[in-house]
Amino acid sequence: MNGKIEMANFGDSDNNLTEPIPGWVLKARSDVDVSYNNFTSGAKKCEKRTVNMVESYSLSAKIYSLHINCGGEEVYINNSKIYAADTEGAGASSYYNGGNWAFSSTGHFLDVENGPSVYNISNTSNLDNISTYEKQLYRSARTSGISLTYYGLCLMNGKYSIRLHFAEIVFTRNSPGKRVFDVYVQGDLKLKDFEIVREAGGTGRPVIKSYIIDVRNNTLKIQLYWAGKGTTRIPYSGSYGPCISAISVDPNFEPPNFGKKIDVGMIVATVTGGVFMVFLVIVILWKMGFLTLKKTAHRELTSVDLQTGIFTLRQIKAATENFHPSREIGQGGFGSVYKGLLSDGTIIAVKQLSLASSQGPNEFMRELGLLSALRHQNLVKLYGSCVEGKQFSLIYEYMENKCLSSALLGDDIELKRKFTWPVRFNICLGIARGLAYLHEESDMMIVHRDIKSSNVLLDGNFTPKISDFGLAKLIHDHGHADTHTQIAGTICYIAPEYGMYGRLSPKADVYSFGIVALEIVTGKRVPNFIPKEDGVYVTDWDRRLKETNLSEIVDPGLGSEYSSQEAYRTLKVALKCVHRLPHRRPKMSTVKEMLEG
Repeated sequence: MNGKIEMANFGDSDNNLTEPIPGWVLKARSDVDVSYNNFTSGAKKCEKRTVNMVESYSLSAKIYSLHINCGGEEVYINNSKIYAADTEGAGASSYYNGGNWAFSSTGHFLDVENGPSVYNISNTSNLDNISTYEKQLYRSARTSGISLTYYGLCLMNGKYSIRLHFAEIVFTRNSPGKRVFDVYVQGDLKLKDFEIVREAGGTGRPVIKSYIIDVRNNTLKIQLYWAGKGTTRIPYSGSYGPCISAISVDPNFEPPNFGKKIDVGMIVATVTGGVFMVFLVIVILWKMGFLTLKKTAHRELTSVDLQTGIFTLRQIKAATENFHPSREIGQGGFGSVYKGLLSDGTIIAVKQLSLASSQGPNEFMRELGLLSALRHQNLVKLYGSCVEGKQFSLIYEYMENKCLSSALLGDDIELKRKFTWPVRFNICLGIARGLAYLHEESDMMIVHRDIKSSNVLLDGNFTPKISDFGLAKLIHDHGHADTHTQIAGTICYIAPEYGMYGRLSPKADVYSFGIVALEIVTGKRVPNFIPKEDGVYVTDWDRRLKETNLSEIVDPGLGSEYSSQEAYRTLKVALKCVHRLPHRRPKMSTVKEMLEG
């Protein structure tokens, strides 16, 4: 791509221009956008595109990554710029070039009668349950009256992972407003009637959509289009149309070193060796049974629509410093969990499959299938997966406050100091909401089968997120929820009818929730509920609650700083949940209502 580029300030995407733009078009302003028109005033096609880059550039000037903070300032982490600023105030019929990227905006906000329309929106007070770093990214966004198109310019041709970041920061929590728009990438419709609030599970909450795309002709195009759906004039005029918070573009290939000569023989040898290794790995995994899913697992996955991103092994290794031991933050039956940092600054948790785990592949596929189809503020968010060579990994949002078990029983004094009664009560309520969604509100009836304090993660605001769906079970017949299945889970959290007879229903999760609720109130481990010489069974706690002062049951670490009314109510609800007869236990929707009073 050697050559000279003419300088101009207008966008001409999706046109059939055959002559220079007529002079009268540019008289009023020099940054007019003529996208989606069909000028056909001559016979010779205009070959020179409008891109405000450098005067001339060669192959080495191409880029292979792009990060834009749409409508906001530059974002830094560790003194390095991660996201480029996008603070241009241009609105309707405008084209702006930021160097290696550009945007085109079309459409006025017709309901704005007095004053100018606002195309860069900002709101810091409406953000909820996200880290300080993320607030830099989601407190601003760019919007448009009809169409908003971003271009990546001079990108190297090849496959890329793109991540589109959204958060609804205009509507309030109980607002009846609804923003609905379509999203196209490289001309292909990716999201139809996309609504941020619905996808994110509420206002002020981020949602990320990831795709693998192919860049040809060195240009990437992302278009957001408002098709007249949703509401207007709520909460005020100009509150409709598409909006986006940030864009991340990263290569799915190793960027070439332009300073070295390309050894064709080495490339051929590398490709041949790579193909052989892939074939060898497939044979080995097939022999070990890793590529064979049971019919039940296959049936569970065929009913879900995978909506997560795909990460390359190179990205994951870079994020975790090649799975360095210092990055390890946990261990589980599935494998190790590592903290990682993506090139766009997103902090992630990477769960790596242990090849020694016989259930690993089935759990991997089940968790990937279920979490890609589930969206709720009290379920851990799955960003995507990596399946490459011998590497099987799941990539999640990072939880700053670890898990409920660590907060309750760990040695972190500072964490315990923050673990007040209001925090505990909200965690209990959040777990109940998440389980009610799994059992009754989602399109599928799902029994988690392993609800315990270590599987409840806590974000920076102590919002609980149910995690580890490797043992989760889909129950297809809502009318006959009980089913007989192989016993799985953790001793002391398993319901009696399931542990003894394999009878599985959502009431098994209700029992497990009751145990966790008792742990939250008492601050004691589950084994402490198992009777000793002077101990009592969990099912005997109802009698103990009547015979003992509440202050002797509640975690002494709370002192007197707790609501006795809420603590008593939580204990009573927990005891209903651990009733030995499943039909006497309440549904999780009822549990949620009882906790709410």
